[in-house]
Amino acid sequence: MDTSPALLLLLTLGFCCPGIDGQSLEIKVTSPKDISQLRVGQKLELECHTDRSHGASWIRQDRSGTLHFIVFINSLSRATFEGGQRTSTRFEASKDSTTYRLAVKSFTPQDQGSYFCVINLNQMLHFSPGQRAFLPVTTTVAPSTSGPTTQGGTTEEPNLTTPDAEGRMQEDLNFFCHIFIWVPLAGACLLLLVALVITIVLCQQIRRRRCRCKR
Repeated sequence: MDTSPALLLLLTLGFCCPGIDGQSLEIKVTSPKDISQLRVGQKLELECHTDRSHGASWIRQDRSGTLHFIVFINSLSRATFEGGQRTSTRFEASKDSTTYRLAVKSFTPQDQGSYFCVINLNQMLHFSPGQRAFLPVTTTVAPSTSGPTTQGGTTEEPNLTTPDAEGRMQEDLNFFCHIFIWVPLAGACLLLLVALVITIVLCQQIRRRRCRCKR
């Protein structure tokens, strides 16, 4: 739930007051071990180490900069969650000496943001450094449709044959067929024609000689 105007005013005053440097507050992530690998459904556990035991609040700042109150833990370790509730279905809070703990039971995308620990000391608000808690950004790579695909250890080359290429290939085959079939046949016919002409000439010469002999 968004922070109330009163809380916003209080936080604004806290940021403006001198001496609010957060040097006495330190946030530590106890779970998961690598905050950059935070996953949905994981339990996020934070610790706020202070040098005082006067009570502390946990707030979250989302991506848009809106502040969300989570819980206040007083000096007697009593937790008061948003809406004045003693318990929460989403969060757990506890205190051990000067260490204030917050746990997000099952992290969701709505829980992303920067977490702060705040204490009110001598009418001044002290803020811890923000602890970022965001889910890893996943990128989707579009599948490539160009190039060969590999199946069972064999590479299938793309089909580069088009109808025009097939037609030209068929014409080339027909041309070579004509060369290998018709050229030898034409040569054989020419040889037969030459042989026929020679035979006719020889026959005429023989007849003329016979005719001369009879006279």
